[in-house]
Amino acid sequence: MQLDNIETIEKHLWEAADTLRTNSNYASNEYFMPVMGLIFLRHAYSRFLAVKDDIEAGLPTRGGMKPNLKKTDFAQKGALFLRPEAQFDYLVDLTDADDRADAVEHAMESIEKDYETLKGQLPKAEYKELDNDILGQLLRTLNPDELKQAKGDVFGRIYEYFLTGFANLKAHDAGEFFTPISLVEMITNVIEPDHGKVLDPACGSGGMFVQSAHFVERLQKNPNQVLTFYGMEKNPTTIRLAKMNLAVHGLEGNIQKAITYYDDPHSGLWGDADFVMANPPFNTDEVDADKVKKDRRLPYGLPGVNKKKKVSNGNYLWISYFLSYLKEDGRAGFVMSSQASSAGGDEAKVREAIIKSGNVDVMLDVRGNFFYTRSVPCQLWFFNKNKPKKYQDKVLMLDARNVYRKVTRKIYDFSPEQLQNLTSIVWLYRGESDRFLELVSRYQGKVLEEALEVGEPAKAFNAAITALAGEIDPFMQTVQDQTELQTTCTELKQTSQQLSKDIAAYLKQTGKTDASWQGIDDSAKGLQKALKLIEPIAEQSRDLVKDADHVYKLASRLIEQAEKDHEAKQSDDWNSREINKQRKAADELRKKLVAQLKQARYFYKQALWLQSRFPAAKLVDVEGLVKLVDHKELEANDWSLTPGRYVGVAPEEVDEDFDFEEALRDIHIELKGLNEEAAVLAQQIARNFEELGV
Repeated sequence: MQLDNIETIEKHLWEAADTLRTNSNYASNEYFMPVMGLIFLRHAYSRFLAVKDDIEAGLPTRGGMKPNLKKTDFAQKGALFLRPEAQFDYLVDLTDADDRADAVEHAMESIEKDYETLKGQLPKAEYKELDNDILGQLLRTLNPDELKQAKGDVFGRIYEYFLTGFANLKAHDAGEFFTPISLVEMITNVIEPDHGKVLDPACGSGGMFVQSAHFVERLQKNPNQVLTFYGMEKNPTTIRLAKMNLAVHGLEGNIQKAITYYDDPHSGLWGDADFVMANPPFNTDEVDADKVKKDRRLPYGLPGVNKKKKVSNGNYLWISYFLSYLKEDGRAGFVMSSQASSAGGDEAKVREAIIKSGNVDVMLDVRGNFFYTRSVPCQLWFFNKNKPKKYQDKVLMLDARNVYRKVTRKIYDFSPEQLQNLTSIVWLYRGESDRFLELVSRYQGKVLEEALEVGEPAKAFNAAITALAGEIDPFMQTVQDQTELQTTCTELKQTSQQLSKDIAAYLKQTGKTDASWQGIDDSAKGLQKALKLIEPIAEQSRDLVKDADHVYKLASRLIEQAEKDHEAKQSDDWNSREINKQRKAADELRKKLVAQLKQARYFYKQALWLQSRFPAAKLVDVEGLVKLVDHKELEANDWSLTPGRYVGVAPEEVDEDFDFEEALRDIHIELKGLNEEAAVLAQQIARNFEELGV
């Protein structure tokens, strides 16, 4: 991501778009489609501009003229061709005298004319419900200056952010159209969909396809050339979202309207899909047993029928579908309710048969709060029809419930490094130690790289403290007696000087360590030696964080003592406005320095997490994390596929970096969030009463 403040921009865009709920005739479950339509147009234009110059440069010149741009030129670059009337700048530049709704509708129609898969899918008439000035405001809001020159898939991320926001708002199908990105990335990392036919029988908004394309792009390949996407989805509105999601990423897919239990529009893929990925609805119990009992996609039969002749639980219908669609060397990865892995009765019989087929590859436990509309834990299942013979009777059990990052008070996910760490365990399982070692080496290299970047923020922070002290100094000259204030002032100067010396020594030592580290080989033993070599840098990073914080606290204490105990504000030598300005600047620079120092230790801890558990770069059982379980052990446990049942309990880890003040800040932020939620809820209740005429 090229923008440091992308989170702030996303939040700003969301809040602006959210005004539609109070400035239009749309209910909260309706307005998301016109908003997503405009996000679609803006992102399509962003990708259009990103490749336009490159395309034009490659066109032949005849008689001093270049041919007009065509749809085929953009197809090779993973972007949509946009006619002038569909380009976002044209829409933004419309005046209040123009009919913006009509213009947006024509823009959508022009795109549908050029792209058959989008015909009838883009929002058009919906914009007639918006006042002309509100639509103009919304267009301008989605076109901020900060994003016009942004590189990378910025609007792709914003598109995903809006999908997330609408899922959290439960604006459509209780948010079921959106699977958390980190779970999709985990599935992609494990099954590695780098070729062939990719099927999602419950595709929602198409996130599985988009992440598969991103995976291929990281391999420096064109996803449109190596992947073909097939999807099924029952909700027409969600199908529109999916097709738009694919289109904004320069992708196409064959997505059919279907209730997967009863329909099979991609029947030709039965036994022929290279990859299957899905997040199906959990624990459904209204599937008509008579309608599905002869389905060839259920090779192990029905998982149980109740007195109403309904399938008791649909989880194993989905699990059977996924396996049956795979070709002889195919892989599948999907999200599933945690209940399924240890369910009893007829579900257990189906599970036993699936396990005995030898195709269950990896099971991964995920803690609760990963979903935006469900707090329950889930599991990721992985099938591999081409497992090595030595693993035919084994399943890799991974318990990742203790691996997570707290995003908000209610939402957790995997950080990029956590995703890589979990994936690297699968690499070891597959005998790909070289990939594991490359990741470890990369982490170690990042420790030194981030440490060497400390110089500039340290220099800026020191200058800010010096400037702040300079503003305070005229007043200090008026303090005659040896007081606590003078003691604090002296301590500030000494501590600040010492921090500068320690930073200089830290950078010098990092340079020497980097030179030595470069000479160590990338074997498991070599990287263990390298880890010990860089450990002092990580330790110093932690200590310097505390020292930088201490310097700023001393400066703050000096100001507070002067104002409280010596009535500094009454003195002509005390410039409160300038001192507060300098204090704020020093705090911002402290945060940057601390963040940079923490980066070095962060990557050291990632390397340590892997190397302490797998020192020889080979798969071993790790208590509370991973175990390779054979079928005999599975049978002894009722064929349960619940990882936590086998891996044991992880030993409690002491958080040596626990910061009491930071914990208090987190509590304060959480309390602030609760108060904000209460305010929003109060507004919603008031609005509901208004609508009821109360």
